[in-house]
Amino acid sequence: MPHDILRKIALLLLATLLCGSAVAQSEEEDSEMILPDFTQIKEAVNDPLSVYYYPTLTAKYYSNDTTMTLEEYHYYYLGYTFQEDYNPYRKSEYAHQIDHLYKQGKKLSVAEYENLIKFAQQTLNDDPFDLRQINILVHALKGVNRYKEASVWQYRLDMLIDAILTTGDGLSPETAWHVIYPTHEYIVLNCLGMKGVEFVFVAPCYDYIEIEKNNRNIEGFYFNVERILDVYDTKYCHEEGNERE
Repeated sequence: MPHDILRKIALLLLATLLCGSAVAQSEEEDSEMILPDFTQIKEAVNDPLSVYYYPTLTAKYYSNDTTMTLEEYHYYYLGYTFQEDYNPYRKSEYAHQIDHLYKQGKKLSVAEYENLIKFAQQTLNDDPFDLRQINILVHALKGVNRYKEASVWQYRLDMLIDAILTTGDGLSPETAWHVIYPTHEYIVLNCLGMKGVEFVFVAPCYDYIEIEKNNRNIEGFYFNVERILDVYDTKYCHEEGNERE
């Protein structure tokens, strides 16, 4: 299919995003791509006088401020790669506890939901961009009827997913979606109602995921992992336990 038609399909996927209510904002902004300039992002998130100064964005994010724009979410998401504690291959020490509860396949008790909430929050305190844990937290909060808190976290998750989807269209290396964790690639596909079937690394800095046959005739999507590789090679490649998966 011609590339311009594929791009329209990808933007339509964004407009029909299955993850939640942030779709409306994306549609209002015509789902325009915001191709990242990491040099500019680094300067902005480290400048105390910038509206994108990272501590300012962090405070706004946790204040439940729903006026936080998609552009601010771009700086918040991608700007995290310039923060000291960013590790693209971090593994939560609470993951096994969460998986044990979440994968039971039965309705949980109130106590089990509360444990899910506790472990998810502990994970997010350590890694605020663990999108899977945000999704689990939303599920658990709803399980104990804490719907207001669940809606806040759902909004954050929706906006973070939108921030990824508007970094490109995923249809070529030049317009690949930018992610700051490899796991986000599969979360994005799940949110688009698609399933990856094969993974290929495309040098120098792209992950390509082929997807199951679909009625849109899209074969797969590209993800730009240049920042992940740069940070890993600079900070973590010589440390035991930080192997790239």
